[in-house]
Amino acid sequence: MTDTTEKAASTAAGAVAPAAPRPAPPPRTARLWRGLTPWLFLIAPLALLITFTYAPIANMIAYSFTDWDGVSPELHYIGGQNYTEIFTREDLFQVFFVSGYYLAASVVQIVAALYFATILSFNVRFRNFFKGVLFFPYLINGVAIGFVFLYFFQDGGTLDAVLGLFGYHSDHAWLSTPTSANVSLAGVSVWRYMGLNFVLFLGAIQSIPGELYEAAELDGAGRWHQFRYIIAPGIRPVLSLTVILSISGSLSVFEIPYIMTGGATGTETFVIQTIKLAFQFNKTGLASAAAVVLLLIILAVTWVQRRLVPDDKVDLV
Repeated sequence: MTDTTEKAASTAAGAVAPAAPRPAPPPRTARLWRGLTPWLFLIAPLALLITFTYAPIANMIAYSFTDWDGVSPELHYIGGQNYTEIFTREDLFQVFFVSGYYLAASVVQIVAALYFATILSFNVRFRNFFKGVLFFPYLINGVAIGFVFLYFFQDGGTLDAVLGLFGYHSDHAWLSTPTSANVSLAGVSVWRYMGLNFVLFLGAIQSIPGELYEAAELDGAGRWHQFRYIIAPGIRPVLSLTVILSISGSLSVFEIPYIMTGGATGTETFVIQTIKLAFQFNKTGLASAAAVVLLLIILAVTWVQRRLVPDDKVDLV
């Protein structure tokens, strides 16, 4: 009896436990739907993106090699004649010089926005009030701003009245000459868009850990050293973004000069010129070429900026 029990025990110990049954693989149809599900959610946005972005860009590039007037059903291929005309006609090429005023204004705009964002990131009295004052112009409609400053710069307008309070009386028409008109319009752009850069800089500065400022103060660092060694490196990605936005915006200015001067007195920008070519002079092919040139310039500036200032991850800790 004992031998029989020992044999049974050894047999049970030597036996291998049966493996747990593997779950059956999902049906092929379920696996197919699982792979297609993300693409089903992307169908609508991809369709909108292709329809309203990539398809118009492709048509614009195609029209730029034709002499289409925007009305006639016939298109005549003329090669690169439109592009040659853009860079050889003085009246078309001068819009690049007008963009120089807005490029200079963008530098002033970035510096001023960074200055106010740095000051208001520390404990300053009424800082919430000043934040609202700086950001408020960006919330106003561009057409309304154009009409407001049109009366501001007109002869005997608000600017002349304010200057008269300080004893300065001038018969100079602020929008009558190319230089003064472009400087005035660029100043309006600074006033309007500085609030956007201010908010971007302020958010980036406030995202820097407060322990770094406390450690810097314990080491005797002043505000300038805190800005140089903590704030400036910490907001470098946002600063790079604002530079790209400012350059592209200065090349595509439209609403303020269009409302205030309509492109007269040498204030015609690239976008105003393109719209006039397409809808006033019925030169859709030439206007398409101008739009392609503007797109290529913005892409080139962005590429160069990315090469010069790579978007590296900043680690201040």
